[in-house]
Amino acid sequence: MKIIFATGNENKVKEIRKILDDPGIDILTMKEAGCVCDPDENGTTFGENALIKCRALAALLPDRSADTVIMSDDSGLCIDALGGEPGIHSARFMGHETSYDIKNRELIRRLEGVEGGQRSARFECAAAAILSDGSELLCTGKMEGLIAMEPSGANGFGYDPILYLPQYGCTSAEISEEEKNAISHRGAALRGLRELLREKGL
Repeated sequence: MKIIFATGNENKVKEIRKILDDPGIDILTMKEAGCVCDPDENGTTFGENALIKCRALAALLPDRSADTVIMSDDSGLCIDALGGEPGIHSARFMGHETSYDIKNRELIRRLEGVEGGQRSARFECAAAAILSDGSELLCTGKMEGLIAMEPSGANGFGYDPILYLPQYGCTSAEISEEEKNAISHRGAALRGLRELLREKGL
């Protein structure tokens, strides 16, 4: 099976390849597949945005083979005390060009005075796939935690340094890559999607 993933995020693709570690799957980025696709992600949920990206890329490859699957995901950090923000705006929060170090510190600043369980938050992910016959699949995953008092850890990327995982006693950026992939929101969503693809004979 060949998967063309609708993203230009190299960190994300690296993580996806490790989560779906399977010699029978060839995972390509849009660039590797010779495609350029940047649709307006105007959905109101992670699932809607994942499907928007999938559909836009699928439209560029109408004659793909039966074993070629278009896939995408949308994910973000949802903080309960901030009404679920940054949520679907996670990548755009404070602007695409703003470093995550600045974004992370700003979110911590906004939670000043918020203590304990009131700092609850989670990473959420929706992973979508479109098969050659046009059928669509969607799976979701979550990774629960708390917003840390300070960023910590150099593993991972994005908001990983500020999501504290009580079961590990550290942030998502401090656990190993293997541990993170086993429990992560993206891992859960992609593994669920992989099972649905198997049921389709792929």
